[in-house]
Amino acid sequence: MDIHEYMLAVGRQARAASLLVAKSDTSTKNNALVFTAEAITRNSTRLLEENARDVAAARAKGLDPASIDRLTLTEKTIAAMADGLRQIAELPDPIGEISDLKQRPTGIKVGRMRVPLGVIAIIYESRPNVTADAAGLCLKSGNATILRGGSESFHSNQAIARCVHEGLKAAGLPETAVQVVETTDRAAVGELLRMNEYVDIVVPRGGKSLIERVMQESRIPMIKHLDGICHVYIDDAADLDKAVRIADNAKTQRLGVCNAMETLLVARAVADRVLPRLARIYQDKGIELRGDEAARNIVPGMNAATEEDWHTEYLAAILSIRVVSGLDEAIEHISKYGSQHTDTIVTEDQAHAQRFLREVDSSSVMVNASTRFADGYEYGLGAEIGISTDKLHARGPVGLEGLTSLKWVVFGDGQIRI
Repeated sequence: MDIHEYMLAVGRQARAASLLVAKSDTSTKNNALVFTAEAITRNSTRLLEENARDVAAARAKGLDPASIDRLTLTEKTIAAMADGLRQIAELPDPIGEISDLKQRPTGIKVGRMRVPLGVIAIIYESRPNVTADAAGLCLKSGNATILRGGSESFHSNQAIARCVHEGLKAAGLPETAVQVVETTDRAAVGELLRMNEYVDIVVPRGGKSLIERVMQESRIPMIKHLDGICHVYIDDAADLDKAVRIADNAKTQRLGVCNAMETLLVARAVADRVLPRLARIYQDKGIELRGDEAARNIVPGMNAATEEDWHTEYLAAILSIRVVSGLDEAIEHISKYGSQHTDTIVTEDQAHAQRFLREVDSSSVMVNASTRFADGYEYGLGAEIGISTDKLHARGPVGLEGLTSLKWVVFGDGQIRI
């Protein structure tokens, strides 16, 4: 395969398809989503078989457990993929929506219309469900998409792509509206990042090395996040039963995800009452604890945390713990070490909660809830392309609106400027 020529053909086809998708009505797009969901459900056995090939190869290569977990499909996750597509179909169509329409003294009316971005390239690693989620969100928002999944999930992605193409064809839309790159050659990524003539925005979803590569090589604007160094702060006014449930869930409900807690901050006034309870839970679940001196004095046997620990997204059974004097020091720590992803405070003091919401500069800031809720599905977006820690163009979980832009529209009745 000539990678350069192949990727150029993909780009040309995506651009042509984007024009057709952009002008498609809501009913047609929704039909494509529902037909795709039906195809995924109908072909679930085939999807599991193809995924098993990928998982077996990944185990043979010695991939870590967190990567295997992200790669693995089950009947439940396949059903969730189909359900996510149906949810996207039920969401309001943002395309063509006019907002902020105001009449000016000249008599003209000025507003803003939501429009597709065009062609969206998404580069991701070993999460096959991204193929369905991304296809669905891009389609509903009127965009064509080029998907380049990781080599570990190649067979799974191609099987899901066939279901997407079934849905598109049944709805009368071009199959090239969603293209999954049919090669594992890393050169395809380099070609994709230079295709600014055909691609309007690129979304990297994966590890730090992938995102750093895209940042260095891309000629195309990006929606990205580098790290998910998420914090839970247990305030001195916290309900400790709530704190234990939240801190347990935020870390242990699932380890290898970007919205899992990586650092636990505890106010000194409650540390000796809550840390021993949490330490027992974490120990039972196999979590390695790394703490500062104050935390280690309360929980003997805890490993010592280094400066590097506060900067680290583990995506593993490791948690760093720091005892802080109170709210000010917690916010200061998050400002210094956080990645502007997701941070939560556990407190019954509303003034503390409001300060935390205002002063913590992250894409999701929470009160008395697990960081694991930072997710497009949980936020009612149906699914998500990713979680952006950028401040432009989208921030937080990126759903339909994050995949659109706004243009000015003007309505007149013969007015001229004098």
